[in-house]
Amino acid sequence: MKSTMMDVPLLIPEIVERARHFFAEREIVSLMVAGRGEDGQPTAKLHRTTYGEVAERALRLASAITAAGVGPGERVATLAVNSYRHLEAYLGVPSSGAVLHTLNIRLHPHQLCWIINHAEDKVLLIENLFADKIPTILENCPSIEKIVVLGPLPKPMDGVEDYDTWIMNHAPQSRYPEMLETDAAGMCYTSGTTGNPKAVTYSHRSTLLHSLASAPKDALNVGQSDAVLPIVPMFHVNAWGLPYTCSLYGAKLVFAGAFSDGPSLAKLMQDEQVTITAGVPTIWMGLLAELDRAAEAGKPYQLQLERLVVGGSAAPEALIRAFSERHHLKLAQAWGMTETHPLGTVSITPPGIKFASDDGYALAAKQGVAVPTVQLEILDDEGNILPHDGKSMGRLITRGPWIAGSYYGGAGQDNFLEINGQQWFDTGDIATLDGRGFMQIQDRAKDLIKSGGEWISSVDLENALMAHPAVSQAAVIAMPDPKWDERPLAVLVLRQGHDHPGHAELTAFLSPRFAKWWLPDAYEVVAAIPIGATGKFLKRELREQFAEKTAEGTAVR
Repeated sequence: MKSTMMDVPLLIPEIVERARHFFAEREIVSLMVAGRGEDGQPTAKLHRTTYGEVAERALRLASAITAAGVGPGERVATLAVNSYRHLEAYLGVPSSGAVLHTLNIRLHPHQLCWIINHAEDKVLLIENLFADKIPTILENCPSIEKIVVLGPLPKPMDGVEDYDTWIMNHAPQSRYPEMLETDAAGMCYTSGTTGNPKAVTYSHRSTLLHSLASAPKDALNVGQSDAVLPIVPMFHVNAWGLPYTCSLYGAKLVFAGAFSDGPSLAKLMQDEQVTITAGVPTIWMGLLAELDRAAEAGKPYQLQLERLVVGGSAAPEALIRAFSERHHLKLAQAWGMTETHPLGTVSITPPGIKFASDDGYALAAKQGVAVPTVQLEILDDEGNILPHDGKSMGRLITRGPWIAGSYYGGAGQDNFLEINGQQWFDTGDIATLDGRGFMQIQDRAKDLIKSGGEWISSVDLENALMAHPAVSQAAVIAMPDPKWDERPLAVLVLRQGHDHPGHAELTAFLSPRFAKWWLPDAYEVVAAIPIGATGKFLKRELREQFAEKTAEGTAVR
């Protein structure tokens, strides 16, 4: 027997229509770069607009994209900070039938070009702050047919267009093209931690479902009365879906743009009465330092914050306690990945437990409970499902309506499993699950380094280092860092007859291939690197050997 319900497709235009009709006057605030001060640092100015204005401009963008020859399913890339213009791309590109591809602004230009070429992007919307990358992209990315600059250019450039002029030369799209809810709407690449990056394509359906499930009280708790500041970048898994969720529910959106320092964020949160914000632990360490400074000076910030969402890497319990005990603020962990769109779990405080207690802080330090329709299991080495007892550690697998079932182009099929006729994704994390559903990441199945919420590949660094004439063997491991969570430490065996090249030489050797934040903070020389029976480096022994080695940083007090 079939139901009598309508078969209405779940499409991003539904978000656009709600925003333009129901929340037309709701404000969107962006902190924009105004110029440079005497110290060379960027100065800021506020830009204010509304959902109604953004929706109209998004539909002008949709018309401009179509007029530029971008067809259904073709890719439009963005290389941009968080702002109202980037939100227009979030809404306008999928509404044209094209696919929004957000590029990581922190990547080396060579990595960016590889990703652009792999995705076959046709149009690039690029922030004026990154205009110096345009010549490299034009030279190395043949698929790019048009480059449009977001914001005024510091100087004229051939072959590029001004975004505001471009979209205002087109009337708003009057009708949406025919689309299926299973069509791709967005595209994000993984960090390329093992080999080349892999792409996940999000559907209209998965995006809308993710937005619906992200808002409830035991998820991110977003509603029309909220003011939400997503500090997590819009190039990083759709800023954890918050731009779409806020647009769907009518929450005020506040964007910090290129400003992520503690003083700028604290003032913005105070002035715009932000109630919910989200970012990686490094951001919250900077904010905590500023809140402490202001309180000690007798001029504490007057914040309306109800929840600070932390993800990207685990937040230490000391950080959660510090916010709660010194500033009465609640830091809530969330977990997800590019492959999970990203929301998988959110930390909650169960009935009967007080958040500001030892039990409450211990639970808050876990990654939390799966949001509805997301399923989690843990497997042993033989693929058997392990009990949810909070002690058994295993490979974390997940499935759900916004979990990737494959990578673009068919890469990485080993990450996808079939268990009892069901499809699952192997996250690569080692975790525990308890009887109440709390998941906690215990370790990583692969030797990756997570610094400031971003992955660094030890394998890529090792391969590059072993190309140096003085290096015979190289193993890169994580060393703890109180600011960035982890930083890379390179352990080297030198070739016979060679002296230690030195930190400066090795850094210069790696710099052409890697972004600055990928480069090791330290290099240690050893006589031999321990090797296991299969010929692999025993990095666990190296981590034990260099357990006391730490990078410089500012610890949570």
